[in-house]
Amino acid sequence: MQDAPRLKTSLFTPVLVVGCVIIMVSFAIRASFGVFQIPIAEEFGWLRAEFSLAIAIQNLAWGIGQPIFGAMAEKIGDRKAIIFGAVIYAAGLILSAGAETPIAHQTYAWLVGFGIAGTGFGVILAVVGRAASDENRSMALAVVTAAGSMGQIFGAPVAEWMLGMMGWQMVFVIFAAVILSVLLALPFMRAPVQANRAELEEAMGTILLRAFKDPSYALIFLGFFSCGYQLAFITAHFPAFVTEMCGPILAGGVLHIMGITTTSALGAVAISLIGAANVGGTLLAGWAGKRYSKKYLLAGIYTGRTVIAALFIMLPITPTSVIVFSIAMGSLWLATVPLTSGLIAHIYGLRYMGTLYGIIFFSHQLGSFVGVWLGGRMYDAYGTYTTVWWIGVAVGAFSAIVHLPIRERPAQLAVA
Repeated sequence: MQDAPRLKTSLFTPVLVVGCVIIMVSFAIRASFGVFQIPIAEEFGWLRAEFSLAIAIQNLAWGIGQPIFGAMAEKIGDRKAIIFGAVIYAAGLILSAGAETPIAHQTYAWLVGFGIAGTGFGVILAVVGRAASDENRSMALAVVTAAGSMGQIFGAPVAEWMLGMMGWQMVFVIFAAVILSVLLALPFMRAPVQANRAELEEAMGTILLRAFKDPSYALIFLGFFSCGYQLAFITAHFPAFVTEMCGPILAGGVLHIMGITTTSALGAVAISLIGAANVGGTLLAGWAGKRYSKKYLLAGIYTGRTVIAALFIMLPITPTSVIVFSIAMGSLWLATVPLTSGLIAHIYGLRYMGTLYGIIFFSHQLGSFVGVWLGGRMYDAYGTYTTVWWIGVAVGAFSAIVHLPIRERPAQLAVA
């Protein structure tokens, strides 16, 4: 019996557009939490590690929730999973707005993290991947990933601007309303199941077992750890890092003329610059992923991150170096996501891509938890982020190495 024919589609489908909107809003909120580090710590007199742990738990919950929401989407439908995720996300933000103790923030962070999982890459990339044709899939995954960076461009600066007019509690409530508003676009998200007959007939357990026995799947899992460590650490701590360690902004300089007169504002802008640079970097990764080996591209990206991070911490930290670092690191920021998800789809098929990617993404979020939590703990202990930064350099080099032995070819489907 022949496989079902693949559907031919254009790149920009309604599924892709809606996926981009959801990812953009979800990531705009997620990328802004580092801006709240100092205001919340100063209001309650907390140590830096207290709110850092809440963000770390949020990332861990995101990782745990990602394969759960991926499997849920494959069993009950993508849109139902996204609705559930958005409601949990909003509930976590609203409850966090009323929290006045570290344990309360850390408890509600579980809800926020699970909500991000339901509106994040695991669900959205899978549905976009199924809706895209073979020739457009790599670029479609890159476009929706780049949309997350678009959210990062304005997320942190908007949060900083709102904090100048209202308390952080009200900002959280407004964010909750915004994440719920994306549900209005869901009626346009209808994706076909782009899988061949053999994939459709195989049970989830069969494909998962095959992946777990494959050394390549384990290598992808290990390699994604450093991505989460670096991204989450920088997102959560870089605004505070820049505020406290960057040299002064010169009066009359370019930044001063642009209205960036404090290192606090520069820290928020740095997160935005990372997001802006990543739009181009991610789209380039999507283009390259269709033409070149994904595993070698991933190894190159992790090598580039390692070199950039090492140079930044070794040289004097100035406003100029912060901007250069943000643009350079941003160009490699989420470029790993379309390549990693595309690699999983290429090797293991599309039917359970959401679940398989979700499990890999748990490694990413485990790294995120370690990066954010360790950053807060070591800062409180030593008054500096330097050691945590060098750990990030080391794990980045490790990820570059472990991608090299991956066997980049489709796994053999079971024969009926």
